[in-house]
Amino acid sequence: MKKRAELSTETVWAGEKDYRVHGASQVPVINSVAYEYEDLDRWYDVAKGRAEGHIYGRNTNPTLASFEDKIRQLEGAEAATSFSTGMAAISNTLYTFLRPGDRVVSIKDTYGGTNRIFSDFLPNLNIEVSLCETGDHEVLEEAIRKGCQLVHLETPTNPTLKITDIERIAKVAKEMDAILVVDNTFATPMLQNPLELGADLVIHSATKFLGGHADALGGTLAGSKELVDQVFHYREINGATMDPHGAYLMIRGMKTLDLRVQKQCDNAEKVAEYLSSHPAVSSVFYPGLKNHPNHDIAKRQMRRYGGVLSFSLHGGMAAVKKVLPRLEFANRAANLGAVETTVGPANTTSHVESTPEELEALGIPDSLVRYSAGIESFEDLKTDLENALKVLDES
Repeated sequence: MKKRAELSTETVWAGEKDYRVHGASQVPVINSVAYEYEDLDRWYDVAKGRAEGHIYGRNTNPTLASFEDKIRQLEGAEAATSFSTGMAAISNTLYTFLRPGDRVVSIKDTYGGTNRIFSDFLPNLNIEVSLCETGDHEVLEEAIRKGCQLVHLETPTNPTLKITDIERIAKVAKEMDAILVVDNTFATPMLQNPLELGADLVIHSATKFLGGHADALGGTLAGSKELVDQVFHYREINGATMDPHGAYLMIRGMKTLDLRVQKQCDNAEKVAEYLSSHPAVSSVFYPGLKNHPNHDIAKRQMRRYGGVLSFSLHGGMAAVKKVLPRLEFANRAANLGAVETTVGPANTTSHVESTPEELEALGIPDSLVRYSAGIESFEDLKTDLENALKVLDES
């Protein structure tokens, strides 16, 4: 068997050679809506899935196929498919496998949009939702053993960076014949591979680290061909198709994924350490810190701890409003994983859909700031934070 290349090599080469044309060294953007067949028998075979090819842009596209193949190889999966956004990947997956009367188990600390599906949309379809305390593995295992069709995890979580033991939960999910889905957006394939830990499906908001340049929306799903094909069929009919130009930007961005993520990890680790000892900071949430409650689990299942951290300031939202506008090397925006450092409070980023009461119940203080480290010089980021935090001494 041919030895699998290192992940850093696959970010550059995986899924590309079969899709280049005319001797080009890069995958092209194919903007065609439909594909012509002079041989009607072959057209019919392609349409019915009996032969390789493309029929209509809502279903498949060569540029998308290249992007999907790249993520498939990075996650070590049998198959992968893509979506217009990360939330489309999550919602399409949930709606594919859940039916009225079914039960889904997840954790409380999921991304706000995901949490809204669990709290508002699935119950309207007569689907029972059990949201467990994140990090309490015994409670989570008990909820799964009561019976469910699907388990959804997000680890690390957005924005409080909590960690769930994927391998442990995978064993219980398999006992109960439940599909385990893991949102791997924060870790990326470079730091964590949920399928290797026993998950059935792995999801990414490709908008974040995979693209890495804050200029394209997208989502991905990877796993067994049997499961991915089911979600693909739901997506192709319901129409949450990724744009070919967006897929091209993802392919281009992913060539530097390893370089970017390693630098972002470097910066996040150093920023977390720096803020942990700053008098204006009440708490820092980062799994790379030894005092993080799930540090040992993160150390075991992740290669590094990621490029995102969050922290709380003494003084609440009033302090946040003073500090963030003074940051020079940070975009105040609802995004993460980009080459530029990006910051924002939870009530305008990850949980903009949540009420203050819901944020409090989730353990997300209004003083919490999500900090997605970019690829800048750490010394510049540190100086930037020092200068911005000084405003709290003046008040």
